[in-house]
Amino acid sequence: LPGSLQATRALMVASILLGLVGMFVAVTGMKCMKCMEDDQVKKMRMAVFGGVIFIISGLAALVATSWYGNRVARAFYDPFTPVNTRFEFGSALFIGWAASSLAILGGSFLCCSCPRRETSYPPTRGYPKNASSTGKDYV
Repeated sequence: LPGSLQATRALMVASILLGLVGMFVAVTGMKCMKCMEDDQVKKMRMAVFGGVIFIISGLAALVATSWYGNRVARAFYDPFTPVNTRFEFGSALFIGWAASSLAILGGSFLCCSCPRRETSYPPTRGYPKNASSTGKDYV
């Protein structure tokens, strides 16, 4: 096989493995899991770390499918390629692009769940009530 095809295969395998690792890391960071429930900040950071792994996995899949799609398009428009051996975009490329987009989108949603920093605002005070202007005290 050509080197570019082997590289796209390696990128897709790496993307799948990173997706599995990201799934396990993100599951430990979910609020419904009992793992690490004593420290909520670390739990949220695990979810964010899982999201980052998902984004990297989606980018690897996007690079692999786009690289192979570029190779198919260049071979299709090459005048020296025989007509009966030309490839076209198949459903696997579209599934790869959709899967990588969903992995990047899911990873960015997980990254948006990062814990907010505690801000120390002064305690709120109520405003003093105005005395009635009629001079009568009501009980």
